[in-house]
Amino acid sequence: MTAVPFSQKLLLVLLIVFTRAIAGEAQTAQNDESDVGYETLFDGKTLEGWSGEEGFWSVVNGAITGQTTTEKSLSANSFLIWKAGELDDFELKIKFRIEGGNSGVQYRSQDLGEHHVGGYQADIDATHQFIGILYDERGRGILANRAAKVEINEKGENKVVGKTCDEAEVLASIKQSDWSEYTITAHGNHLTQAINGFVTVDIVDAQADQAETKGILALQIHTGPPMKVQFKDVRLRRLNVVEPFFPVTVAPPIVIGCPGPAVCNCCTSQSHRCRRRPIRGAFFLR
Repeated sequence: MTAVPFSQKLLLVLLIVFTRAIAGEAQTAQNDESDVGYETLFDGKTLEGWSGEEGFWSVVNGAITGQTTTEKSLSANSFLIWKAGELDDFELKIKFRIEGGNSGVQYRSQDLGEHHVGGYQADIDATHQFIGILYDERGRGILANRAAKVEINEKGENKVVGKTCDEAEVLASIKQSDWSEYTITAHGNHLTQAINGFVTVDIVDAQADQAETKGILALQIHTGPPMKVQFKDVRLRRLNVVEPFFPVTVAPPIVIGCPGPAVCNCCTSQSHRCRRRPIRGAFFLR
């Protein structure tokens, strides 16, 4: 076997070190770029800036932790509320994992007092029955099931208009003991939710009397059997606010006293099109 000269060995080692250094810098630059415009909402050590029901929320191993036990249970769903303001148009990234029970991320929601909250919720549950859906806490209930593209009209009627992802793929990406990441975006009345890069909900909420255009951010612990949910890496990016579009339904004008083409000279005999102009729902002759 021919011995490799020392100079060549040294050159090879330097090349490997240089390549790894470049790769590390590229990864750091990529991470820094992905963080541009985001503010961190959780310091990883304390619950400063958050408010929750005493005895249920803490920081464990660098993660916000909400937990109920057999001895310490809830009579109603309870929430850890971010106290630094309201959200209007935004993108939120938050990592989570859950052991038992149900939880969720409330956004554009209303503080109802006593750590009770109502409004949009990106759902989380340990059984994966509801994880990824959009739920209206203390409101309209389920607004969009997982993998659904939905439009809600001004009357509150939900219509599924497409599919956002393969349910099996998104569920396969969620490991029971590992961290998953929610990305929640609200822009006007267009809302999207994604888990691990899979869009689970895409919805336009045009029900003007129910849609929320701004509100608080909060994290949920649920009534029922003992549960534990954790959150970390909570990052928020504000978006330029756009005016939500709420269509207005206008009732068709009523032709007053038009008996038809046989006796009315204001109508054409071919199409019975009344040649009158509407003014505030009424008509007058030209």
